[in-house]
Amino acid sequence: MPVARSDPLRRSAPTPEVEVRRSGRRRRTVAAYREDDRIIVLIPARMTRAEEKHWVAAMVERLERQERRRRPSHTSLERRAVELSKRYLGGAALPTSVRWVDNQRSRWGSCTPVDRTIRLSSRLQGMPEWVIDYVLLHELAHLIEPGHGKRFWALLESYPRLERARGYLEGVAAASGVGADEVDEVDDAS
Repeated sequence: MPVARSDPLRRSAPTPEVEVRRSGRRRRTVAAYREDDRIIVLIPARMTRAEEKHWVAAMVERLERQERRRRPSHTSLERRAVELSKRYLGGAALPTSVRWVDNQRSRWGSCTPVDRTIRLSSRLQGMPEWVIDYVLLHELAHLIEPGHGKRFWALLESYPRLERARGYLEGVAAASGVGADEVDEVDDAS
């Protein structure tokens, strides 16, 4: 059953169509997920219309909150870069800008040390936060050490999920057919 939803605080974002699916086998749990441009909410068949309304609103908000966390804005990427630099690089890597870009298909991020800009592939959006943090930290480290030598990797060794994030990205790259070795590229000039 499609449900129209309107949120006056988010008029600029398109309102997703919500489809409620009732199940006789589902007893107590409620779940939600995105399917194309729709949000699907799964509920027990026994729920009243009032309970349905409550749970649909709660699950849609939860799903949208998760998506916002996984798709940070340019501004929140810049804030996150400053936090990561302070925590793992002693505050030594401060970019002039950090932004999402759509034109990086064979790498996860890039950095131009000359103008201190960092770009992250929009393909990272939706990946776990710790993976995005790794790529961002990787690019921040290039502001200190442009190459991938021992000094560069020594800068990253304190990140607790370093190997896990690298493995995650290698798996995504292998599954999508993108070269797993092309994690990033450092630009010498803009």
